[in-house]
Amino acid sequence: MAYDAEPEFQDIRDAVRKLCGRFPGSYWRELDRERAYPKAFVDALTEGGFLSVLIPEAYGGSGLGLRAAVAVLEEIHRSGCNGAACHAQMYTMGTLLKHGSEAQKQAYLPKVASGELRLQAFGVTEPDAGTDTTRITTFAKKVGDAYVVSGRKIWISRAEHSDLMVLLCRTSPRDKAKTSAGMSVLLVDLREAVGNGLTVRPVRTMLNHATTELFFEDLVVPAANLIGEEGKGFRYILDGMNAERILIAAECVGDARFFIDRASQYAKDRRVFGRPIGENQGVQFPLARAHVQMTSASLMVDHAASLFEAGVPCGTEANMAKLTASEASWFAADVALQTHGGFGFAEEYDIERKFRETRLYQVAPISTNLILSHVATHVLGQPKSF
Repeated sequence: MAYDAEPEFQDIRDAVRKLCGRFPGSYWRELDRERAYPKAFVDALTEGGFLSVLIPEAYGGSGLGLRAAVAVLEEIHRSGCNGAACHAQMYTMGTLLKHGSEAQKQAYLPKVASGELRLQAFGVTEPDAGTDTTRITTFAKKVGDAYVVSGRKIWISRAEHSDLMVLLCRTSPRDKAKTSAGMSVLLVDLREAVGNGLTVRPVRTMLNHATTELFFEDLVVPAANLIGEEGKGFRYILDGMNAERILIAAECVGDARFFIDRASQYAKDRRVFGRPIGENQGVQFPLARAHVQMTSASLMVDHAASLFEAGVPCGTEANMAKLTASEASWFAADVALQTHGGFGFAEEYDIERKFRETRLYQVAPISTNLILSHVATHVLGQPKSF
């Protein structure tokens, strides 16, 4: 099927698609069965320079904008691969790039760009806070020239496969009048931390996402690893969260394209009652609706990414892009499964694997209901419900 990318990103898409061709469905099915990390895939993306597109040239990256990263991740997912193992490196790096000191950027970004270091873990969510980030309780106490961290995190992906982690914690107690104040960001070297105050426990889930729970027991982190100013961490991670939601939305668009591509072809090839099943409007119309929803979502993602690149506030647009795209991918997934019938449940068609993978985005990185609450209160002026 024809690719409808904008010309300036066609070379990127072509290159990503060619790379993904080296990692067919059989590669991902084997990893899925073993719950294994796609090291070869991540290494190939790193070597191709695709994970450093947002890192400035001065630090060894390509220095491109968020829309280029959108093209990379969308194409990965359209090709049937999964960008979950590497997308965090794109948006997590932004916290360091925008708010880190020059010494920190010089020390870490070139190594992240080259692949010498992996920055793929983002430590925010906690069991008793969920998406109410202001209620996190993991605490970093300043002791001399270091912070001593105690607490717990949950749903932290790739902690076992990352060298560094951006960690959000409290450095002062929660103030009911200023709930987002008093949080700080630390850059944790996981190579040194694990076994020395940090315990990582894998959490097995319905999809292969390298998810973990983290336990901090008096973990010592050098004060030099504080990103930005103490107490302003919540504001720092918001930039990363907006990028995260836009990039996840791009993955959802890619998933939707994957499902539509596969289901459309299957509907033309599969013959029942002596004719292609695609002749039936009961098959055609859901596919057409999936395409309409995917196209609308793609435009929303491009709009949000353009705002982000322009440096203007885009929290609402990032949230709406994520909601629109995740719902488009989930609808397309259901249509693809229904179109394939019993074969959709067979591993070899990759529909059931991608079906499970794209379902996640109704819940993470922010749930659909919280996005609707944001739009209701911040756009429509409705009273807050919590």
